[in-house]
Amino acid sequence: MDTSYDVRIWKTEVYRGKKTNTYYVRWSVARQRHKKPFKSAALADSFRSDLISAARKGEAFAVASGLPVSMQRATGDLSWYAFACRYADLKWPHAAATTRRTNAEALSAVTLLMLTEDTRGRPDDMVLRRALQRWAFNTNYRNRSDCPAEVRRALRWLERHTRPVSALSNPQVLRPVLDGLAIRLDGQPYAVSVVSRRRKILNAAVEYATELRLLTANPIPALKWKPPRPNLVLDPRSVPNPMQARTLLAAVREQPRSGARLVAFFGCLYFAALRPEEAAGLAKPNLALPREGWGEFHLETAEPYAGKEWTDSGQNRDRRQLKQRERGTVRTVPCPPELTALIWEHLNLFGFGPDGRLFVGERNDQELPKLTIVRAWQRARRTVFTPEVARSSLAGTPYDLRHAAVSTWLHGGVPPAQVAEWAGQSVEILFRIYAKFLDSGKEEYYRRIEAAYGRRPASERGHAFGTDIRLGSSEPGQRRTRQQDR
Repeated sequence: MDTSYDVRIWKTEVYRGKKTNTYYVRWSVARQRHKKPFKSAALADSFRSDLISAARKGEAFAVASGLPVSMQRATGDLSWYAFACRYADLKWPHAAATTRRTNAEALSAVTLLMLTEDTRGRPDDMVLRRALQRWAFNTNYRNRSDCPAEVRRALRWLERHTRPVSALSNPQVLRPVLDGLAIRLDGQPYAVSVVSRRRKILNAAVEYATELRLLTANPIPALKWKPPRPNLVLDPRSVPNPMQARTLLAAVREQPRSGARLVAFFGCLYFAALRPEEAAGLAKPNLALPREGWGEFHLETAEPYAGKEWTDSGQNRDRRQLKQRERGTVRTVPCPPELTALIWEHLNLFGFGPDGRLFVGERNDQELPKLTIVRAWQRARRTVFTPEVARSSLAGTPYDLRHAAVSTWLHGGVPPAQVAEWAGQSVEILFRIYAKFLDSGKEEYYRRIEAAYGRRPASERGHAFGTDIRLGSSEPGQRRTRQQDR
């Protein structure tokens, strides 16, 4: 289904024959003309009125048949591509910008797996992916007049070369689709979380297809195909210890241009366990901070990065309610004295941005650019860590600072229910993600077992094999930074 172009509908044309008249409805989609004959003026006017109504509603039109989705569906011959466009439009109005982008990525992957065997005239794979992800499944972009010509050709080709939705009822079609969602372009498997997310989107789309009676039933549950189970348990090797975290924050401060602006931002992740999108959305009304000592954050909104092509505002960040919370819900998070000092230092240097924002870019005072955050963090890691450690997962992303905060609270003896409330998670998810950190009695168990064997504990003997080289440990002193080596 290509819907990136104007739909034009002309007046009914009358052909006057010797015995009877024929009434033609003429219209075009993507400059491709269509014509349909009728035996009476009333039938022609009714059909023409349906076309005009669909066009005014912004409904998707198929280039091949020229029909809007609603009329093509009635014929029982709806291609997966046409259906996927309709499903994307259905979800668009009420979905967060990041969800819109995720839906587009999943629908694009499924569409490429639903192609027919006819490869004549097939566009380049990169062009196909770009046409699908940025244009086909983006409701705002689909009708834009600046759609590149190669994208238009790709979408026309896709409309004619995707299987019908009904093909999913065939296990020989459905199974390769499910298997294909788990494999990257280079042949390596996707992360389990990615596969699980894409399968859920496909399942929701298929449920919608059954609602439209394009399928008699959802064939996915009946197929003997087991999706990989997502592993939500956090790897301790990625979590920095307090010494490493503070060293990284100091390295961020030394980064040119934006470094000093970002120290307090990363501090919010480490000392208060804020999500990056929550810290990016902080403003003056969210702060209850004394000049020194403990303060509080009162969180109401988050600003996840999605890209301006996916947001209603045209900004790169989408202003939303807190994750998994109803709009208007407030979450209170404590602000430790060390973070209070960082924020006041930030305010003394830079003040508040427009609308009372706490963090903005050096040149972009409307938001905090994601690329600025990522670059500063990567440079800080390269400055602090030796090449060997820099290649590991230790503090690989800024989000690992949030993990470090939560694990520190747990090690400090804060009850899990309280930790979950501050972190904005359910207790169930907290136990699943931080299972390895909740087992704080492991070392004591080891000592008891060694004592039962009649040996002195390892803590009294020293390490059995000398230097501890476990790169994944999050315990203090088990990783050396470049600055420590100096």
